[in-house]
Amino acid sequence: MYFIGFDIGGTKCAVSLGQWLGGKMDVVLRSEVPTLSSPYATFDALAPFIERVLCEYKVEGAGISCGGPLDTEAGVIVSTPNLPSDWHGFNIVEYIRERFGITAGLENDANACALAEWKFGAGREARNLIFMTFGTGLGAGLILDGRLYSGTNGNAGEIGHIRLADSGPLGYGKAGSAEGFCSGGGIARLARLMARDEGIALGDSITAKDIFERARGGDELALRAVKRSAEKFAQVLALLIDLINPEVIAVGGVFMRNYDMFMPVIRPILEEECLRDALKVCKVLPAMIGENIGDLGALAIAISGVKK
Repeated sequence: MYFIGFDIGGTKCAVSLGQWLGGKMDVVLRSEVPTLSSPYATFDALAPFIERVLCEYKVEGAGISCGGPLDTEAGVIVSTPNLPSDWHGFNIVEYIRERFGITAGLENDANACALAEWKFGAGREARNLIFMTFGTGLGAGLILDGRLYSGTNGNAGEIGHIRLADSGPLGYGKAGSAEGFCSGGGIARLARLMARDEGIALGDSITAKDIFERARGGDELALRAVKRSAEKFAQVLALLIDLINPEVIAVGGVFMRNYDMFMPVIRPILEEECLRDALKVCKVLPAMIGENIGDLGALAIAISGVKK
């Protein structure tokens, strides 16, 4: 069986053709384009690939992964902060059905990746799993008692919106939010704020990747920025462990790539802050699927009965 996955991101949009066979999903073909200011222009760029796939393969359905907030019942991208404003209010499910003739289900990217890690990755044996994005934004997808929990209108798990401090780097429209401290862009903004307060020159073009490279090279400011982000992320993890009591928390993106730098800071905080019995049964792991989790997340939506 073949399915199409749409991974809608702030910097790029990808389309994947996946083959579901014997409980395994293989990405057969893939194409991506930069995310343009207009969703229609973006899909114009993707259309030749999509149309070729639909001509050559019998596609059973599609899944769409996109950052929230979304209206998953209506199939609408509501006000995703990492997408240009022209995407806000875009009924992507209706558009794909009318333009390409395929039925699609929409879920936020954290939910999509939670499904992927649950079906294909770190949480295959778990009944209670949390997947956390840690990339352009910070969000959580929840698998509770063996099923995806989306909330009343698809906005469960927007952990990045929680305020952790009265001030701090901006993320998800809030200074001092969890996303402000614990995301790729947030870490870069955090380092710039720390540098400014200390009278250190740090260019506006610096990225989270640059910060981690500098930290691994022994740069003191970069090391302190990474430590501060890890401390704030430990607060978020402790909250989720005590509230949800999961078996697995799998984290992608920046955390996944820098697990060795985060966990020595995080582990002692969890041991101090969490309920002992809740922490004892919970594993905090880097996402197993790796860098193509966005593709597999979108495809997991298509096969999981989450179609709206």
